[in-house]
Amino acid sequence: MADLFETHEGMYPKAYLGPLDQIGFLDITDRLHNDGLYAQFNESTLLQHSAYGRHFGLPLAAAPALLAYRADLVEAAGISDAEIEQIETWDDYFRVMHPLMVDLDGDGRPDRYLLSLSEVSHDTIRMLVLQNDGVLFDTNGHPIFANERNARTLATLTKWITGPNRVSIDVPLHSSAGHKQRLDGVVVGTIITDWMLTLWKKENPQLGGKIKLMPIPAFERGGRRTSSTGSTMISINKRSPHIDTCWEMAKFLYTSREVAKHIYRGSGIITPFKPNWQAPFYHEPDPFCGGQASGTLFIEQIPHVPQSPASPYQNLAYSELVNTMIGLRAYAEKHRIYEVDALASEALRLLQKGQDQIQDLINRNVFLETHES
Repeated sequence: MADLFETHEGMYPKAYLGPLDQIGFLDITDRLHNDGLYAQFNESTLLQHSAYGRHFGLPLAAAPALLAYRADLVEAAGISDAEIEQIETWDDYFRVMHPLMVDLDGDGRPDRYLLSLSEVSHDTIRMLVLQNDGVLFDTNGHPIFANERNARTLATLTKWITGPNRVSIDVPLHSSAGHKQRLDGVVVGTIITDWMLTLWKKENPQLGGKIKLMPIPAFERGGRRTSSTGSTMISINKRSPHIDTCWEMAKFLYTSREVAKHIYRGSGIITPFKPNWQAPFYHEPDPFCGGQASGTLFIEQIPHVPQSPASPYQNLAYSELVNTMIGLRAYAEKHRIYEVDALASEALRLLQKGQDQIQDLINRNVFLETHES
């Protein structure tokens, strides 16, 4: 086995399926504190790499999210910068941007929508639930995502994607068709992370100069205006004969300003290591975003990034959010119910069904049962 591992959150939480003493990653909790590193990393990002109250890796990315919108279409519609600056909530956003939702070919249906979202938009649904302070697991690792807040969030999203007041359409993030639709103006706004912006620069360069960024509108005034798709960590094989060397290498790779610059230039990923946030390369004007300092805008939101759960069952929970959205849209269209209050009870029922299935799976984990006993 390797001495050092760099793994995404889709993989490393699986190491936490058993008891603490069976985790193969080195416990670096004491090293973080002894080297003064704990307070230098963004806390919510660092906590994503912990289990049983212990830390097992340094985070590569916070993956803060912003809303990218077609600034050229906004300008052409006569929507002023002052109006854009007044956007704080999703209600504000849909109200200000509503003139852009037009029927261009005369068939009676909009040819442009205000947000990229559907019932199968896995990453976006997850980001919006976490943005709205959604909780998926308790401190003991048991699923608790079947709650009123999450139900109302998914009911709200369902109102956005269907019914007479629909404002969203699915424009894929990772396909040529999606890039073409986005360039054609099928959708105005898309929630993206720092690394996704750089991917657009490489895969859809014609968008350059046509988009700008804003904090994600909040669900309510004073609410959170960012989210995240999780993180990647570097960890040490606890059986490595070179643990001290590995620790020094891991610290260099994840705290060095030189390495941070190289990673940012290549992938757009901004380090969660706070001492590097003042580096000039993060704050340069970005022609792709109309001259905005895109790095600055992302960094301003990192302290507000919600903590993603570090559960070996988290991907199943995210899938249940999508399953609930699929069922909820079908329910809404069958019964022609499109109001949040009326949809929330059905959302809660569907979430409870998914939560019970995951809890049954956890209950069958004999290794976890041994740890808890």
